[in-house]
Amino acid sequence: MQKFDAIRPFYDSEVNEVFKKLLYHPMMKSLMDFSFPDDDDASWRGLLAKTHSIRDFQCNFIYQSVQTLLKKSSEGLTTSGFEKLEKGESYLFISNHRDILLDTTLLNASLFEYGLVMTASAIGDNLVKKSFLMNLAKLNRNFLVQRGLSPREMLQSSKTLSEYIGHLLTHECRSVWIAQREGRTKDGNDATNPGVLKMLAMGSDEDNIIDYFKKIKIVPVSISYEYDPTDALKMPQILAEANNEVYVKDANEDFMTILSGALGQKKHIHIHIGDVLTDVIDEIGTENDSTNKQIQAIAQAIDDSILSNYRLWPTNYIAYDVLNNSDTYASLYTEDQKMLFERRMEKRIDKENPVALQSFLNMYANPVVNSIKYRDAVKN
Repeated sequence: MQKFDAIRPFYDSEVNEVFKKLLYHPMMKSLMDFSFPDDDDASWRGLLAKTHSIRDFQCNFIYQSVQTLLKKSSEGLTTSGFEKLEKGESYLFISNHRDILLDTTLLNASLFEYGLVMTASAIGDNLVKKSFLMNLAKLNRNFLVQRGLSPREMLQSSKTLSEYIGHLLTHECRSVWIAQREGRTKDGNDATNPGVLKMLAMGSDEDNIIDYFKKIKIVPVSISYEYDPTDALKMPQILAEANNEVYVKDANEDFMTILSGALGQKKHIHIHIGDVLTDVIDEIGTENDSTNKQIQAIAQAIDDSILSNYRLWPTNYIAYDVLNNSDTYASLYTEDQKMLFERRMEKRIDKENPVALQSFLNMYANPVVNSIKYRDAVKN
């Protein structure tokens, strides 16, 4: 399987050698000091030196990191829908995307708790340019989505990526996580890019895409944070785009975003696992004979699941009411919650800048707007 070498995680046969190289890396020490504050260095180094598989690393180290992180930066993670999944089965989880690191890490921690197959997860190679982050990503079963390619290179890269995802799902019985579109949602609007589905179809070994999409068992995932710990960090790009300026990231911006997402306050977090779309996709195949129409319909089915199962928090309703100068949802939050939200907003953005103010509120309000649109569409 050498054709996947440029994008795949480490094989289990490779991980121990990598761990031995990272034992005294300062960033590994920082991660372990955070995750195991009561252990001395010799303790975790001894265990890490004897780790020979990604699963052992995830179960013995990353899972503990997640528990510490949740304790320090949230008021807890809740889940729903996991009971619908079968143990030992692989699934393609297609998710809305809020945080570079947490979305997949929290999903895997939950899958582990339910005794389900954990995922290999897509991550842009632009996010792991530092060698330590690249090693850590590959040790945590991330595979790379290559960015910044020419159109011809992008086509070949997409084909390799789709074949690798198909290989994981159908030959290795490994679940896969992929975002519903490139990049994190910056405006609170969660929508599936049909291009993602077209990319996945490139790896099909079936005569038609309907049979393939049924075989790989697509499961929509809705993840919501009461507070987005990176909300303010999204502002510079939003403001640049509002001014029709080309936005250029700082050298360490992605790394700082990863840190802020992990350590920043999130309050409550919820992950919902939607229904496996096999029956829905079967119906779509019966009703549509055009491949493009089938892909559009599957993208809509993913959107419908994500939007209908997205957990709305007081912050979402507060932002909607502030944005619309209304008290439509005042019964769903307290004055204290509203005051805390407004205080946070004042600390994180320039409220005198109308674009910044509206953009910040939109991040939190748009999930409510989209929920209303979804309900109206169902009624009609």
